[in-house]
Amino acid sequence: MYMRLSHLRAILSLADSGSLTAAAERLHLTQSALSHQIRGLEQHFQVSLFRRKSRPLQLTPAGERLLRLAKQVLPQLEDCELALEHMGRGRSGRLHIAIECHSCFQWLMPALDAYRESWPEVELDLTQAHSFQPLPALHSGRVDLVISSDRHPHPALHFQPLFSYESLLVVAANHPLASKSSIQPVDLETETLITYPVEPGRLDVFSRFLHPARVHPAEIRHVELTPLVIQLVASGRGVAVLPGWAVQEYLGGEQLATLRLGRRGVWGTLYAVVRREDEEQAYMREFLDQARRTCFSRLPGIRQPVTWMA
Repeated sequence: MYMRLSHLRAILSLADSGSLTAAAERLHLTQSALSHQIRGLEQHFQVSLFRRKSRPLQLTPAGERLLRLAKQVLPQLEDCELALEHMGRGRSGRLHIAIECHSCFQWLMPALDAYRESWPEVELDLTQAHSFQPLPALHSGRVDLVISSDRHPHPALHFQPLFSYESLLVVAANHPLASKSSIQPVDLETETLITYPVEPGRLDVFSRFLHPARVHPAEIRHVELTPLVIQLVASGRGVAVLPGWAVQEYLGGEQLATLRLGRRGVWGTLYAVVRREDEEQAYMREFLDQARRTCFSRLPGIRQPVTWMA
């Protein structure tokens, strides 16, 4: 390919300045060097790019065609160079987030709003990951960060703990269990347990409370939306186990009661999962910091993670 970016810059300078002398000064070239560059282009394509006796300089149809290309390509090149510089300094990039947590919008949306103000050049996108496996999507580059309470160690992934939270049993205020301060697994043997549509092994109420005691609820009902879970519980159609911070906003009236799972409670940790190659990017570190600040300013009953694990 014969044509170079210098040719595009030359024709743009000629069109803007109207003379070889002014164009050469703008490009920091001698007039003879610019003339040689233009003449080489004309000889290669067997065309004239401008009418040499015209004042101010006038482009030929071939010159106009080249000018249109210059006006299209050079701004795109400048934008790309600027973007690459910002990416090299960690000021811009892509942050596509997948959410496994059904209740995360309560803190995630305010965190994203605050983040956008400080990092407007980062491309943000958000998807709920309920219908696909987000960690393979993170590996393949389809998403850049996953919010999850599951931790599956992998050498290519970094699990950044955001906060620890207690899972609480939520029952109707007139439920027979409502008078207790805590429950044991056997208390759920006769209950309809309302859960999010997630595999039981990925829910703490099963993996850390019921399954170790070899207890199964009488029935399991799947519901996707937290407000609907709350309504079903309040109407006596079942009980649910939810993160304590997610249920607090529904406890203002006298319809619900919460109970601890066991005497010590069941605590989990919410993670932000990123590729190790991205964890030190400035825009990524700032998002993780912003997310944690927002969580601790907005969510009741959460704790600092016990360990800050990689």
